[in-house]
Amino acid sequence: MARKPSPQSSAKPAAAKEAATQAPRDMKPKEIKVFLQDLAKAWPNAETELLYSNPYTLLVAVVLSAQATDASVNRVTPALFAKAPDPAAMVHLGDEGVGELIRTIGLWRNKAKNVVELSRQLLAHHNGNVPGTRAELEALAGVGRKTANVVLNVAFNQPTVPVDTHVFRLANRTGLGRGKTVEAVEAALERRIPHDMIRDSHHWLILQGRYVCKARKPECWRCAAASPC
Repeated sequence: MARKPSPQSSAKPAAAKEAATQAPRDMKPKEIKVFLQDLAKAWPNAETELLYSNPYTLLVAVVLSAQATDASVNRVTPALFAKAPDPAAMVHLGDEGVGELIRTIGLWRNKAKNVVELSRQLLAHHNGNVPGTRAELEALAGVGRKTANVVLNVAFNQPTVPVDTHVFRLANRTGLGRGKTVEAVEAALERRIPHDMIRDSHHWLILQGRYVCKARKPECWRCAAASPC
């Protein structure tokens, strides 16, 4: 489980809040490398905070996490996976059975239907296994580009950059990779981040955005990567 970084300093520079709201310039290539190296030090064991045990449970957890927090998903998946650890068991549990177990998270009715349907699709087209290509993943019920990117990154070690609300905000705020849409930010990050850092940067950026570079009150004073930002 990833750890929250400890503050670099107890001081809070007066310019921190102002700097966080200024329109950023694009980071230069050398600054990008330093920025990511600093994040790597702040999050040395970064990984997804979703609870899972294999590609299938990861896929289900990511589908459930859409417009919901990882913490809320982690509260329901242990009971869900205890009853339905594989696609066949999930299909047997059915929409109502899944819904009863996940009703505390947002959009639970649609998510229950999608989880059961994608499980049925895995059995019908992939022998119950999670496919390792974007096209096959996105053909599954409830799976969009971000979900596919997360599964490819975490389960199949592919260099993808899933862009959630935290990554979108941080990339634009810092000048790491700006864009008006999720797709534009993803393309900018893939283009600008060194290839050997792309896969791990997904975890660094999410955790940094979630715990430090927050939406309303970014804590620049304790950011481990503030100098090149």
